[in-house]
Amino acid sequence: MTADVRLVRDLVATVDDREPLVVVIGDCILDRWTVGKAERVSREAPAPVVRVTETIAVPGGAANTAVNARALGARVRMVGLIGDDESGRVLRERLETAGVDTTYLVEVPGARTTTKSRVVGGDRVVVRVDELAATPDAHAGARLAGAVARAVRTADAAVVCDYDLGVQPEDVVPVLDRDRPSAVVVDAHDLTRWAALHPDLVTPNSGETAGLLGRDLGAGSARVPVVVDARDEVLARSGARAAVVTLDRDGTVLLERGADQAFRTRATPASEQQASGAGDTFCAAATVALAVRAPLRDAIAVAQAAADVVVREAGTSVCTAAALVESVTAPAATVVDHDDLATAVEAARAAGRRVVFTNGCFDVVHRGHTTYLRQARELGDLLVVALNDDDSVRRLKGPERPINTAEDRAGVLAALACVDLVTVFATDTPIPLIERLRPEVYVKGGDYSPEMLQETGVVRAYGGEVVMVDYVPEHSTTAVVRRIREAAAATAAAAAADAGTDGAAVDTAPATEPDPAP
Repeated sequence: MTADVRLVRDLVATVDDREPLVVVIGDCILDRWTVGKAERVSREAPAPVVRVTETIAVPGGAANTAVNARALGARVRMVGLIGDDESGRVLRERLETAGVDTTYLVEVPGARTTTKSRVVGGDRVVVRVDELAATPDAHAGARLAGAVARAVRTADAAVVCDYDLGVQPEDVVPVLDRDRPSAVVVDAHDLTRWAALHPDLVTPNSGETAGLLGRDLGAGSARVPVVVDARDEVLARSGARAAVVTLDRDGTVLLERGADQAFRTRATPASEQQASGAGDTFCAAATVALAVRAPLRDAIAVAQAAADVVVREAGTSVCTAAALVESVTAPAATVVDHDDLATAVEAARAAGRRVVFTNGCFDVVHRGHTTYLRQARELGDLLVVALNDDDSVRRLKGPERPINTAEDRAGVLAALACVDLVTVFATDTPIPLIERLRPEVYVKGGDYSPEMLQETGVVRAYGGEVVMVDYVPEHSTTAVVRRIREAAAATAAAAAADAGTDGAAVDTAPATEPDPAP
């Protein structure tokens, strides 16, 4: 699932109305990005020489979670340890500029603030240099516990961000046990450290989940069934009521106690090699949603949409409420011409994404269509739907079709969460478009077999795969149109009878036989 327009709009409006208080507790990091052009290799060592054009410093780690939560409309208090050094001062200033309350930051005299500095040459990170804070002493831990106690009063939600850089469970868990907000989320490298807190939600990535289970999860989409099968073990070891495992380009899997089926979201992968902090954004958005008591699955869907926003940006980025709404309310950008489609498919393939292609008339979209499109989306990372134009529909279906214009049909398909790109074609078959795009998977729904399709030979010739997905009986477009006409005819006949006529002029015959295709 991907968050739909109404869900995102309603959540953003609720957050704006209630202004929930979110407390972020954890390891604060200052992210520095030094950006320039890498034009040659140094004579001193086999390393690129970067001519610097820009240096920026932004909140990272738990501090990035805090600024994302604030950008989404929550009131935010940041609790963490920083040094009394320049990096600490810059980090505090950046947080305050973003609107985060830094009253509860604990400044440790003589300590270093964790800083991660990246040098970017051209389009990639050349090197990252980490300056890590020392493990805090007992006095600093006691001060942190006091800050947590003050910050969580009247809070709607608390999120713990533990990157193994200083924040200790023994300083935080007893405080949250005494004064627990309605939602507690934990994002930690080692979730077992926080099991005693019994979080409402934990957000491990693939590597952290593998560490929690003590075994490899596999690669790509093959990780999904492994994670689903390990639900009870993940929840038991983390002590959590629910866990959402983030699987980068494969989206997320939500594990809930007692749920019959795991809930999934789909990611929108990006090729941006400089992107950082999407996990912080995901965690922030989920926490903000839970702070206004959104259902857990809605919170996860919105969090995925927020993470999709920032992976398209370079550096450590922030998803604002406005950007989140815009990302789900611009379906027109999904409808593209053939040239733009070819460019998008090429970029997706370069990023390692698997392209799925299907086509049809999609005149009156019904449950049969949506079922088969969801199944098609499961087969890859980018679903392209090619739509017959109005003239070709008339040639295929008869002069009374289409019911809806190509523009309307494209707009409806573009609004479906499972559809990534829509294009319109004028030929009777999509073969010319298939030959140009060469999708990895060609999908058809209905009661076809591959041997019935002209496209099968073309796809198999370049090494593609042809897949037939389930047919949903009694859900063809022609059947829907027939039922509408029959209902209209019955109504007209009844009206004619009431008026004393025989209704002989009413046409009750279906236009054509039911069609097995979209």
